[in-house]
Amino acid sequence: MRSLPSSVSVRRVGQVGVDAALLGLAYYLAYYLRFDDGIPSKYEHLLAGTIWLTVPMQVAIYAAFGLYSKLWRFVDQKDFETILKATVVSTAGLIVVLFLFSIGRHDPPRSVIALDFLLALVFACGARFAVRWAVERPARGAMLERAGHEVLIVGAGNGGQQVALELRRNPGLRSAPVGFVDDDPRKQGMRVAGHKVLGTTDELQRVLDAVKPDEVIIAIPSAPGILRQRVVTACRDRAIPVRMLPTTFELLSGGVNLMRQVREVQVEDVLGREPVRVEIDRVGAYLSGRVVLVTGAGGSIGSELCRQIARVGPKLLVLVENSENALFEIRRELEEERHFARAASVLADCKDATRVREAFEEYSPSVVFHAAAYKHVPLMEENPVEAVRNNAVATRIVAAAAGEVGVERFVLVSTDKAVSPATVMGASKALAEWAVEAAQNRWKGTRYASVRFGNVLGSSGSVVPIFRRQIAKGGPVTVTDSRMTRYFMTIPEAVQLIIRSGELATGGEVFVLEMGEPVKIIELAANMIRLAGYEPDVDITIEIVGRRPGEKIHEELFNPGERPQPTPAEKIVYAIQQPLEPEWVESAFARIEALVYGGDAAALAGAVAELSTERSLAVTAGS
Repeated sequence: MRSLPSSVSVRRVGQVGVDAALLGLAYYLAYYLRFDDGIPSKYEHLLAGTIWLTVPMQVAIYAAFGLYSKLWRFVDQKDFETILKATVVSTAGLIVVLFLFSIGRHDPPRSVIALDFLLALVFACGARFAVRWAVERPARGAMLERAGHEVLIVGAGNGGQQVALELRRNPGLRSAPVGFVDDDPRKQGMRVAGHKVLGTTDELQRVLDAVKPDEVIIAIPSAPGILRQRVVTACRDRAIPVRMLPTTFELLSGGVNLMRQVREVQVEDVLGREPVRVEIDRVGAYLSGRVVLVTGAGGSIGSELCRQIARVGPKLLVLVENSENALFEIRRELEEERHFARAASVLADCKDATRVREAFEEYSPSVVFHAAAYKHVPLMEENPVEAVRNNAVATRIVAAAAGEVGVERFVLVSTDKAVSPATVMGASKALAEWAVEAAQNRWKGTRYASVRFGNVLGSSGSVVPIFRRQIAKGGPVTVTDSRMTRYFMTIPEAVQLIIRSGELATGGEVFVLEMGEPVKIIELAANMIRLAGYEPDVDITIEIVGRRPGEKIHEELFNPGERPQPTPAEKIVYAIQQPLEPEWVESAFARIEALVYGGDAAALAGAVAELSTERSLAVTAGS
C-alpha cells in the first residue's frame, strides 16, 4: 500500500470527487434496491448517520492503494485488480462502521453490505473504463485515419503494451497498432491494451498475411536470437520492415522517449547466440572509489571500457590516448552525455616510456586496462615495425610502469589472433601476452592478466561496418573465402567480461572469453544484406576475392599445449599453459627491440615468426 499523502495530490482532486460521489451513490442504492417499498425510517437514520463516515473512509482506502496515482486514461488490468482489493478492504471497513453505529439499535441488513460492495466495484471500475474508452475511441479512429501505417507488435507483455500506448497517445508517430503476437497461451484471442492477440510467433506468417502490417516491432528486449531470426525471416519474405524495443540499459542511456529508442534490427540480434549479461555494478565494484587508467581510451574497446567504468563510480578515470580528436570525443561524451566529470585526459603515446611513466606517477592508478593497439591485419603486414613497436614494445613499457608505481591490477586486452599467429599483427599481440607474463614474474605486487577474445561486432574497421558500407553502395559485398569463420561478440559484451576478468585476476592468468559457435562470414554477409531489405546474389552480389596473406580460415582461442579451465565466472575460462622462462623472454625482447629501433622490417618479421615457432615448440614439448 502507498501512504495517503503520497497518493492524493492536487491533480487528483477531480478523481477523488468522482469516486466520492459514486461511492455515496452506491451506498444509497444498496439500501434503495434492498427494500421494494422504500427505505424504512429506521434504516434511513442508519444511512444518513453513516454515509458521511463511510464514504471518506472508502476514498481514503482507495488512496492508500494508490488508485489516484495515475491518470484514468492509462488504467489497465492491474488497476482493476487493485480496485477489487481496495473495495474488499473498504467493505470490511464499512462492516466495522455499521457494527459500531448499530450497537443497541437495529442491525443493518447483510444484503446491503453485499450490494454496496458490488455497486462500488462496478462504479469505480466503470468510471475509469469510461474515461479510457472516451479518450481512446476517437484517438483510435483518428489514428487509423491520419496514419495508414499499421504496426504489428511481437510480445504482449509490459514492453508491448507500452509500445501500443505510445502509438495511441502520440499523433506525431502517425502509426497505429493492429494487434499483438505472443506465445503465452493464456493471452490467445484476448484483448491487451485494447488490441487483440492474433496468434503465436509460430503462426506469425499466417498473421502477417491476414493483417498485412506496414511494420513489425519486436517488443521483447530479451528475445532469444532464434525468435528474432524467425520474425526477421518471415517479415523479410514479405518486405515488411522490423524494429526492436531497446533493452532497459539502452532505454535509460538514450532517454525516456520509448518510440524514439525503438531501433532497427541489427546483425547481432540474429546471430543465434544468447547475449552475455553481466551485472556491471556488481562485478565492477572493485573499481568503485579507485583511480582507473585506460589506454587507447578513444578506441572501440577503450571507449566502451570508459563508459562502463564510469557507471560504477571510480574516484578518477584517467583517459590515455594518442589521438587528440578521439581523446576529446570520449571526454566530451563522458561529461555531456553521461554526466561523469571525474575524468583526466592524458594525450600520450604508449611507445613513449618517459611520458607513460609521468602519467603513472602523476595519477597513481590502482587498476590499468591496456587497450591501446593496432589491429588492422593487412595494414600491419605492410608496417611490421610499427605493429611490433605499438603492440608489443609499448605493452612492455606500460606493464613496467604499472609494476614500478605499484598498480594493483593490470589487464591487457588481447586477441584470438595471438593464438598460433600467422600474421605480424597476431604475432605482435602474442609478444604482448609474453610481456605481461614476464612483468608478473618481475613485479609480484601487481596482479597481471591478459584477456583474449575474437572479433567484436561494429568496431572500427571490422567486417560489419565494411559490409554495411558495401551494401549502402549497392555492392558487391566481398568475402575472402566461402569457408571462413570467425568468433563474434558485441563491444559491450566483451568489455563487461574484460572488467570481470580484472576482478578474477590473481596474477599471471590468460583469460579467454567464450564466444559461442563461430559464424560463417558468408552467412553473416547474407544476413546483413537481408536486414537491409535486399536479397543476396539477386539485388546485391557476394564476391569471393581470395584470402589475404596470413589470413586463417578458422581462428582459434587456445595455443597448442594450452588447455581451458573453468573460472567462477560464466563465459570466462583460464588458458592453462606452460610458463615462460623469464630469461628467454628478456632475450627475445632484447632482440625484438633492437630490430624495431633499427627499423629493419624484413629481419623483424623473420625474428617474430621464429620466436613464435620457438615458443610453440617449447610449450608443446613441456605439455
